[in-house]
Amino acid sequence: MKLIGTEIVVECLNREKVEVVFGIPGGAIMPLYDAIYQKASFTHILTKHEQGAMHAADGYARATGKVGVCIATSGPGATNLVTGLANAYLDSIPVVAFTGQVASPLIGTDAFQEVDITGITMPVTKNNYLVMNVNNLAATIKEAFSLAKNGRPGPVLIDLPKDIQQAQTEFYYSEKDKNSSYSFSSKRNLNQIKKAANAIQKAKRPVIYAGGGIITSGASQELWDFVQKTNIPVTTTLMGLGGFPENHPLSLEMLGMHGTYYANTAINEADLIIALGVRFDDRVTGTTGNFCSDATFIHVDIDPAEISKNVKVDIPIVGNLKTILAKLIQFVEPKQEQEWMDRIAHLKEKYPLQYVEDDLLRPQFILKQLYESTKGEGIIVTDVGQHQMWAAQYYKYIHPRSFITSGGLGTMGFGLPAALGAQIGCPEKRVFCIAGDGGFQMNIQELATVIGNKIPVVVLIMNNGYLGMVRQWQELFFEGRYSSTNLEGSPDFAQVVQAYGGKGVRVFNKNDFTRALNEALEEKRFCLIDCMIPPEENVFPMVVPGEPINKMIGVNC
Repeated sequence: MKLIGTEIVVECLNREKVEVVFGIPGGAIMPLYDAIYQKASFTHILTKHEQGAMHAADGYARATGKVGVCIATSGPGATNLVTGLANAYLDSIPVVAFTGQVASPLIGTDAFQEVDITGITMPVTKNNYLVMNVNNLAATIKEAFSLAKNGRPGPVLIDLPKDIQQAQTEFYYSEKDKNSSYSFSSKRNLNQIKKAANAIQKAKRPVIYAGGGIITSGASQELWDFVQKTNIPVTTTLMGLGGFPENHPLSLEMLGMHGTYYANTAINEADLIIALGVRFDDRVTGTTGNFCSDATFIHVDIDPAEISKNVKVDIPIVGNLKTILAKLIQFVEPKQEQEWMDRIAHLKEKYPLQYVEDDLLRPQFILKQLYESTKGEGIIVTDVGQHQMWAAQYYKYIHPRSFITSGGLGTMGFGLPAALGAQIGCPEKRVFCIAGDGGFQMNIQELATVIGNKIPVVVLIMNNGYLGMVRQWQELFFEGRYSSTNLEGSPDFAQVVQAYGGKGVRVFNKNDFTRALNEALEEKRFCLIDCMIPPEENVFPMVVPGEPINKMIGVNC
């Protein structure tokens, strides 16, 4: 059958079983929006900013494991996606973004709202395409979805000139997914797996260091089975939270700059580190030359570029983590290093996460209360800052895809639109957005999207009147010179929410917070709780930049 370009796009999205698309129309993308109006079987959510659309698609992808989709027009619409694309790229999140472009004869003439969006986004996408022939459109979309979700996932952008959207061709859409296998040498992997099993058998102080690859590959069950057989303690990165249940006795919780003292100490004392789907980020390793220099490293990752990129490893294994772990379980022998397990238990008992427990409404109390109220069954989406670290420390993550945050890029403004996407993707779950008063204002316009679409997200703002994490660094490392971090002039967020038609309340003490949280949990609509926390509350423990990760300040504060 013959279809015009916009009908091809919609038909391809229908065949990819896309459920929801986030976006904003504009001049160069209007033909596609007309086709969506007439022929789409998916829902379109009109956001109030293109960055919001991109973050919503990102949050949807993280919560569901499916490919997120967003649409923007040319020029400023397309450039407004760039931060969100970079955010998804650094965290390996599968998103396909469609952008409008001026008609192909006008490309390169500095036409109205023309930018080279494929050139701009080349460093922050897995691939991108400028479609100059309508005959290639369907195959390009198929390839884009395949690339986005297979191998190491990531965002892909498709730029659509206006005349290509309106051109006609014979439609054909292949059902084959040519990128789905991502096969690697099984013989080489088998040899490496046997080496790894042998190293595990010999190790006296092994630690599993698990990252976002556990979530992405769906390997949480395999990790659980592996730990049950080997009794090896597990620490996770920020992106790996939820990959292994934190209520398990062998969980060390998060490691790194704001990780637990027992996780950082254990990995520093380890003689074998089993790194699963991680990239040895600087927030974990500190100075790489000091990172566990006496340990043997096993590193499993689907991306060969990550192997020995930051830390030289001894036993590299390239492949799908779920597959590799399942095979490794077959080769390892059951083991239990009792002396090491006793050491781990001692560290956890002597150096637990602690904070000042008094009458003040402290963020740690808020997160603990939220966990007790939800029993770990909610989806926690954070913005970026101190609240992000408190959420990582004091809420216990039991299930994969229950913690959604901006890890690699650290994008303030991510939380609210990402929570929107997560809630749409998982309507059976309750989604909680943990935000700061600084970051929340960066995409505050998406209140209209969330409330207008009756999305029952619960927002908890940790309101300290500062750009909190920057202020903390200024206090600790810049002799308390709070340069441009005071947020005087911020609004009463509860009243802002009420203006949008939602429910908002400001709380100053523990009793009021507990009451407000219970009421929000009973509601089936959007609620915001503006929590007035101590202005100079700090995130501890903390590794001082340049120090090894077992040298932490604020331990047992």
